[in-house]
Amino acid sequence: MTWVVALGGLVLLVFLHELGHFWVARAVGMRPRSFYVGFPPALVKVRWNGIEYGIGMIPLGGLVRIPGMHRPAARDLRAMTEPAVREQPSLAPVVGAVRRALDAENYDLARQAYPELERELGAASLSAGARRSAARGLRDVEEGTAPEAYWRAPTWKRVAVIAAGPLANVAIAFLILFYVFAVAGGPSQRPTSTVANVKAGAPAAAAGLEVGDRVVAVNGQAIGTFSDASRLIRSSRGGPVTLTVLRGGQRVTVGPRPTVRENGRWIFGFSPAAKLVTYPPVKAARISVSDLWGVVTGTATGIKGLFSSQGRSQLSGPPGIVRVEHTELQVGLPYYLEILAFVSMSLALLNLLPLLPLDGGHILFSLIEAVRRRALAREVYERVSVVGFALILLLLVIASSNDLSGGAH
Repeated sequence: MTWVVALGGLVLLVFLHELGHFWVARAVGMRPRSFYVGFPPALVKVRWNGIEYGIGMIPLGGLVRIPGMHRPAARDLRAMTEPAVREQPSLAPVVGAVRRALDAENYDLARQAYPELERELGAASLSAGARRSAARGLRDVEEGTAPEAYWRAPTWKRVAVIAAGPLANVAIAFLILFYVFAVAGGPSQRPTSTVANVKAGAPAAAAGLEVGDRVVAVNGQAIGTFSDASRLIRSSRGGPVTLTVLRGGQRVTVGPRPTVRENGRWIFGFSPAAKLVTYPPVKAARISVSDLWGVVTGTATGIKGLFSSQGRSQLSGPPGIVRVEHTELQVGLPYYLEILAFVSMSLALLNLLPLLPLDGGHILFSLIEAVRRRALAREVYERVSVVGFALILLLLVIASSNDLSGGAH
C-alpha cells in the first residue's frame, strides 16, 4: 500500500502541474483541446464541453494541448496533405486556397477556407496513412487560425499560461511544508529511537532491521532514547548486538550481529528519525520558505555537478523518487510529505530550465518573439526541441542507471 501512496503522490504533483496550465489557459481565453495525466495513447478518455480528458499510457508527465502553439505555415500544410493530394488530385485546388492564405499570412481568410477543405477531405477516398496526415494538417489549421490560438495571444498571457504549471508546484510545495511544520510536526535536530535509514551492507541490514522499526532494547537492556541505544552499541567494541524493536505493534528480535568499526566508532549501521515538532504559523511559514530556498540553491549546485561523475551519480529518476518516498512513508507521514514537497519544488525548477520543450523554453521563446514582434516558425521550435529532448533523454538515462544500481540516495 505504501508503494501505491508513494507513486500516487508523484502522479498527483504532475496532475496539479498540468492543472495549473489548464486553469490559467481557460482563465485568459485559450480553451485547451485536451488534458491528460501521462502521455497518449490514452488508456481512458472522455470528451466533455469540447475538451478531451484522459489518462495516458506513458506515465512520465502530463499534457495540456493548447490550440495554436505555433504559427501555421503553408509548407506545413503542404507536407501533411501531400499524400492525400497524390491519392486524390481533385483536392489540390481547395488545399491550394488555404495554402495561399497562409502564405499571405491572412489567417482569417485561411479560417474561412478551412470548412470546404474539411468537407472535401472527409468525402475523399484515402488510405489510412494519408487520412491521418491530412487530419493533422486540418487540426493545425483550425487551431492555429483560431482567435484563441496561443501564438496569437499577447506575451503576458502566453507567459502566464506556461508559468502556471511550475508556479502551481511551488505553491503546492509551500502548502505541504507549512502543513508539516504547523500541524503534523516537522523533523527537528533531536533524534528518536525510530529507524529512518538502514545502511546497505551493514550489520543492521544483515540482521533484518527495517525502516520504521522502533528500538526499545539493546542486548536486553531497555532504552529510552537514541542516545541510550547509541551508547550501548558503541560499547560493544565489535561484539554481537541484539536489538529488540517494535514493528507493526509486535516485539521483534533483530540479531545478534557483531558491530563494525567506522570512523573510529563501533556501529550497527542505522540512523534515527528526528523528533517531530510543530511551530506557530509565522515561524512555520518562514521555515517552509527557507527549506524551499534550500532546494533552489541545491538544484543550482546539482546542475553544476552534472559536469562531474560524482554529481551525475546523485541524479534520480521517477523510480528512485518513488523509492525514497516509500522509505520516508515507512518512517512516518510527515517525512513523506516533506519529501513530496521537495519533489514538487524540484519539478518546478526542472520545468523552468530554458530548454524546449520544457516550460522555461516556451517562456524564453515567448519573450524572444515579443522582442522581434513576430512569431517564430514551427521548424525553429522543432529544431531547438531536438536539442532539448536529447539533453533531457540523456539525464533520464543517467538517472535510470543510478536508480537501477542504487547509486542515488
